[in-house]
Amino acid sequence: MSEIETHRLYSGGEWIDAADGARFDVHEPYSGKLMARIASGGQADAMAAIEAAQAAFPAWAAMAPTKRAALFLKAAALYRERSDEIADILSRETGSTISFARFQQTLVVENLEAAAGWVHQPKGETFPTDVQGRLSMSIRRPLGVVACFTPWNGANILSWRAALGPLAAGNTVIIKPSEFAPVSAGLMVARIAEEAGFPAGVINVVPHAPGGAGAIADAVFASPHVRCINLIGGVGTARILAERAGRTLKRSVLELGGYNPLIVLDDVDIDFAVRTATFGAFFHQGQICMNTRKVIIARPLYEKFLEKFVARARQLPMGDPSNPATLIGPLINKAAIEKVSKGIAEAVALGAKIETGGTHDGQVYHPTILTNVPYAATISNEETFGPVVIVEPVDSVEDAVRVANRTSYGLVASILSGDSYRGLELAPRIQAGVVNVNTATVNDEAHVPLGGVRDSGWGRTGPDCMNDFSDTIWINARHSANEPQYAF
Repeated sequence: MSEIETHRLYSGGEWIDAADGARFDVHEPYSGKLMARIASGGQADAMAAIEAAQAAFPAWAAMAPTKRAALFLKAAALYRERSDEIADILSRETGSTISFARFQQTLVVENLEAAAGWVHQPKGETFPTDVQGRLSMSIRRPLGVVACFTPWNGANILSWRAALGPLAAGNTVIIKPSEFAPVSAGLMVARIAEEAGFPAGVINVVPHAPGGAGAIADAVFASPHVRCINLIGGVGTARILAERAGRTLKRSVLELGGYNPLIVLDDVDIDFAVRTATFGAFFHQGQICMNTRKVIIARPLYEKFLEKFVARARQLPMGDPSNPATLIGPLINKAAIEKVSKGIAEAVALGAKIETGGTHDGQVYHPTILTNVPYAATISNEETFGPVVIVEPVDSVEDAVRVANRTSYGLVASILSGDSYRGLELAPRIQAGVVNVNTATVNDEAHVPLGGVRDSGWGRTGPDCMNDFSDTIWINARHSANEPQYAF
């Protein structure tokens, strides 16, 4: 692989330049080196990709489920074969540590193999009827073209996740990857899909330069062929897309961010709680939507927990993400560094204390633990998307529930307790789409209905998503056309 690559967009089964020939550069977050030059798609390119997806839709929807499943399984096999290559791309383009790159690849393979079973999921049912001689039933039918907006943070797994549900249900897709990770969040999907043998037009990828997302969105909302918007991203983007989807009566599925609490009850083993909090807060430098943002801990454990948590955070290896020993790599860009620094500075100005961290070397931000953070601080109720976590003591379980539910988000939460049944009893009171008991907030499996509530979006992953990406059609038929039916 050359040090600097040139990538075209993928439309209708062909690798082509943007209509106007435009390109943009992608730099490595850690070294700052130029990694790749990417074709910068615009509205015309997106419209062409949508037309290609629409042309491919009838045949893909009619393809035997087992044939679609075979393509998913072939793609999974290719991921296993390309493990080292893909890990290198993720590390260079997104700053993923090798451990996170491997974590993503494992999830991609699991999701591809699981989706091979989902192709048989969109099923109907029969209904009893009060009309003699009538058969009443339902079937599920794919929507058409689904536009997938994919993020940079879990670039590879989330790009596949955005596409797999629609594809398994019989839809075709156009993927608009983040401009910060166009290869990992889109073009890599196209490359694997092409080699696996997906028919031309089933998967199309249109990257764009920074500031160019609006042109792609304009094409998506202007086209009658696009029937659904599938976004994995931020709340701000979701509000814009959902409003436009409402005006054009397109379905929208939104997997958004969260402000994820880790509740530590008074009967838990402190060392276990520290290990769990460290992983949850700092995995992928805090750039995962499921990262722990606040540790809510029983006051009797607070001092001892904080002492050990700070000590462990200070020992985490930082630096070059391509080094297998590194656990804390760079944030995605300088804007991310500035956002984290600004949030911490505001909190400190309002009375917060930095227990450790609060500094950065280049784009590598040191793991940061804050205490005494007032709710008025933005960092206390909005995710920073960096390696920053708040520790807040509480005096009762009731206080823990109140603090956990205080934000407008509801993606994931975790409860740690020496008595798992105690955690299970508490779980339904937490306003989150996922509540983990005695596991970290960063937790995922291919077949589960993962998704948020409140401002963390709507829709679910896993086989449950088949309902989001297909329509229910009611069919009823009389046994005979010769019997009188109407009085007219």
